[in-house]
Amino acid sequence: MDRRARALVVLVVAVVVALAGTLSYLLLFPATSPSTSGGPSGTAYCPASSESVGNWTTYHGDNARSGDVPTASVTSARATWTGPVALDGQVYAQPLVCGNAVFVATEDDSVYAINATNGSILWRTHLGTPVPGSTLPCGDISPSGITSTPVIDPATGVLYVVAFEMPAPEHVLYGLSVANGSIRSQVVIDPAGVSPTVEQQRGALALANGYVYVPFGGLFGDCGQYHGYVEGAPVGATGPVLSYQVPTQREGAIWGTGGMAVAPNGTLYVATGNGASNSAFDFGDSVIELSPTLTEVDYFAPTNWVALNENDQDLGSVAPTLLPNGVLFQIGKAGVGYVLDPSHLGGIGGQLGEQSVCAGAYGGTAHVGSSILVPCTNGLFDLAVGATNFTETWQSANFDAGSPIVTGNVVWVVNISTADLLGLSLASGALLFAFPLGSVDHFVSATATPDRVLVAGGSELYSFSLS
Repeated sequence: MDRRARALVVLVVAVVVALAGTLSYLLLFPATSPSTSGGPSGTAYCPASSESVGNWTTYHGDNARSGDVPTASVTSARATWTGPVALDGQVYAQPLVCGNAVFVATEDDSVYAINATNGSILWRTHLGTPVPGSTLPCGDISPSGITSTPVIDPATGVLYVVAFEMPAPEHVLYGLSVANGSIRSQVVIDPAGVSPTVEQQRGALALANGYVYVPFGGLFGDCGQYHGYVEGAPVGATGPVLSYQVPTQREGAIWGTGGMAVAPNGTLYVATGNGASNSAFDFGDSVIELSPTLTEVDYFAPTNWVALNENDQDLGSVAPTLLPNGVLFQIGKAGVGYVLDPSHLGGIGGQLGEQSVCAGAYGGTAHVGSSILVPCTNGLFDLAVGATNFTETWQSANFDAGSPIVTGNVVWVVNISTADLLGLSLASGALLFAFPLGSVDHFVSATATPDRVLVAGGSELYSFSLS
């Protein structure tokens, strides 16, 4: 699209948004084209710095995916709003916070801005028609719309989000104004030459190096000729899209909900699921280091990578974790934790240390200093990670743990089986708080500011104030 055509598109979108802003939120929006509705509380305000107190602009709050909000000791928690905010679809993505607004994306291909104080709708942008699960060769999400966690660029006031939409179907990376939900940019982000119907965009987006990085994997059931990819779209979609394909014959998904960890120097670390090979190494079940331009730099794989490949024991069911003591931690479906040197991943068997942790890990970790919280199917585990190995500090009660976050002295984690938000003692893992959510989706994670915790339960958003 040339510059004049792009300007015309922006003008048309601005007119449509201005007209839609006068309509009631309760109107039914056309499903065939993006539309925006303003709510009763005005626009969203987002400070120009992601470091502003209370901002949570990417998965787990920062590019290290720490999930930690330093705050005073929490002594009580209670529901903030009179009831949860009802949304138009299921929520797999982690809510984001910037300024006065909470941003939530749904599987109905909608993005909401919600007043953080009272739960009123500031705006809703419906991007398109989500893809019915019945039209896909496999998978466990229907309809399939926005699954991954978006990312906000406070410097430009733009929220980036990937919507899977009909009629193509295709994955489209949108840039939305955080103020009013209007569309600033859009680009088809599917890797070239592949069928979007066998690729799932579950991993969280990352913003770094002037790019929005978008990871891809396969659908539940591992159907079709899919691969793991990372696509890198320039901020504002103003140039060519970078692409990295995991060099497997098939599979090698980058699907962990945390997406990727980004080092301060802009280096990216991703973890893959099983590859198709049981002979020649194919970068399945690996940790891969990528340059800012998505060139492969280094890798690590366990010595039993063949068995992991053959038994669907994805090392990449959890994204890599970069710890402030200079090591990288990785764990996957097999429940074995690895301590790695991020400056030299070491190839096959290159770990600094390893040991069994739990029955199997899924989702995203959180960390406070070099203490890492690992979500497993048999509970939450707190590990103290050293230069070459780690020790267990505590293990919670046995439950299927969602992805944890931390506020001061409390770890917040969802019990996936019972759909309860739990507050556990950071010191011991003892239960401090419990709130029923009704229903939750896989690997769900709460979001926090110094004075509140927000979490999606099915198609509703809950807020709890802390004191």
